[in-house]
Amino acid sequence: MVKHDIKDINLAKRGKLRMEWAAQEMPVLRKIAERFKRENPLKGFRISACLHVTTETATLMETLSAGGAKVSVCASNPLSTQDDVAASLVQFSKIPVFAIKGEDNKTYYRHIHDVLSFRPHITMDDGADLVSTLHKQRKGLKDVIGGTEETTTGVIRLRAMAENGVLQYPIIAVNDAYTKFLFDNRYGTGQSTIDGIMRATNRLIAGSIFVVSGYGWCGKGIAMRAKGMGARVIITEVDPLRGLEATMDGFELMPIREAAKIGDIFVTATGDVHVISRECLTLMKDGAIVCNSGHFNVEISIDDLKKLSRKRRIIRDFVEEYTLKNNRRIYLLGEGRLINLASAEGHPSAVMDMSFANQALCAEHIVKNYKGLEKKVYKVPGEIDKEIARLKLKAMGIKIDTLSREQKKYLTSWERGT
Repeated sequence: MVKHDIKDINLAKRGKLRMEWAAQEMPVLRKIAERFKRENPLKGFRISACLHVTTETATLMETLSAGGAKVSVCASNPLSTQDDVAASLVQFSKIPVFAIKGEDNKTYYRHIHDVLSFRPHITMDDGADLVSTLHKQRKGLKDVIGGTEETTTGVIRLRAMAENGVLQYPIIAVNDAYTKFLFDNRYGTGQSTIDGIMRATNRLIAGSIFVVSGYGWCGKGIAMRAKGMGARVIITEVDPLRGLEATMDGFELMPIREAAKIGDIFVTATGDVHVISRECLTLMKDGAIVCNSGHFNVEISIDDLKKLSRKRRIIRDFVEEYTLKNNRRIYLLGEGRLINLASAEGHPSAVMDMSFANQALCAEHIVKNYKGLEKKVYKVPGEIDKEIARLKLKAMGIKIDTLSREQKKYLTSWERGT
């Protein structure tokens, strides 16, 4: 069995310290791990995960292991792996890891096949590459009782599979839990995307014209943080409801082709292909910075950028300069991949605490209820969502009100007086 090919014990020790630092901000997952260790609800089950291999993911893997599961993990993005964390999981937690930062496409898919070779009972995905690969190869499919999906992009893919009648086991859309998208997508993506851009470029956000494509929860978070740092924020959208919401939130709204002419920094967060197209690239001014915060590196038309350019060079870590034939320069960050994980560390631990608590509790839910689940995409059970919110508030030392008997009765009665 091939594991993470890093022999430096000091690297693993550094990863372990960083994991401890992250775990301090993940009290909900720690509380779940304590219960899992007592009850062993996942004993006898194998879980294969395709997630960003970060300190927060490491805490989730250890929680699943505490519950008795046999866990293996590979990367869901070639640039998101934190090698010290991968080394620590292998060295100290004895969890098989198949992920190396900067791995090429061939290695990326080989690692997916590696975790699938463990013949999982449960898949844990971030983008649905693990599920789609498993469905294509078919081998081991009959062993799977269910899975979870972390991202908007992955949920869209899996719902398409279900609608086309090809999904072969139930999936719980962790992404759609309130304790996930209201916090992880908005606050996590917002902060970490700005962090990634700043680490890669060291450019001043204040005073810049900052273009955000897509006003879903991720786009909202990015726009909010850019505005807070003093940028003039422009939103581009195709959905009239989201466009109206962006306008009501105080942002400028315009078509991407108009924004392309004036923007300094461009961030895509739509989950769709060629949002920044060839035409947009030809309209951009000299020195424009383009990056992506969506799951796959398809939102920026990189092939067209290459064709439009007469030369290219790496000018800083995660910054590639493309000089167009008219001598204008466009800077692509992180190869067009998730900039918050390519050049930074991803979401803060405090928000991933809730996201990964959903992952852990949904895995337990699948084990307990898989015989009654159909081959479709399910929402996270409401009781799990509320329990995670309750635990998070408790960990923060915050109390809330409870309904009185009279109030409960009133809310369940159809006979209401004036």
